[in-house]
Amino acid sequence: MSQNLVLITGCSGGGKSTLIDALSARGHLTVAEPGRRIVAEELKGDGKALPWVDLHAFANKAVDMARKDLNEFRASNELVFFDRGLIDAALALDFAGGNPLNVTLDNEKSYAQNVFLVPPWAEIYVKDNARQHDFNTALDEYYRIKDALEDLQYDICLLPKIGVDQRVEFVLRNLERNK
Repeated sequence: MSQNLVLITGCSGGGKSTLIDALSARGHLTVAEPGRRIVAEELKGDGKALPWVDLHAFANKAVDMARKDLNEFRASNELVFFDRGLIDAALALDFAGGNPLNVTLDNEKSYAQNVFLVPPWAEIYVKDNARQHDFNTALDEYYRIKDALEDLQYDICLLPKIGVDQRVEFVLRNLERNK
């Protein structure tokens, strides 16, 4: 486990990617969400691994991509912020009927102990070309993620429903306090 690898996860449409973009704009290293990158690739190709077409294939690709992302930054001495990651991908694979979460993760804690969890936020939730599920599906996913983080014994830091600049400050202050 590297304390430099910071996971930001949680409810779809809750502002994770916006927060990651704001952290990047402030000069921090960031890693874009594997799922959105896969959807973009699949929409340009045959689309066989889109989550609404074949969740199992999509989740397998997400696990592979998230592992590559982790391996790329594992030795970094700088903070690296991940928009979703291996836990999310492994949980999607488990949900799709693939390997159980603990098998895919191999009992390894890949991220810093403190994980930032984005809560459901109906007022900002929107569907788009990469997010075709409804808010209730996003809620179900949020609770699976929250339960998995608790089972994996990560310390969950729930992000408040505040503006993006305030969220950035909240994250950075929280990380400074937990050094």
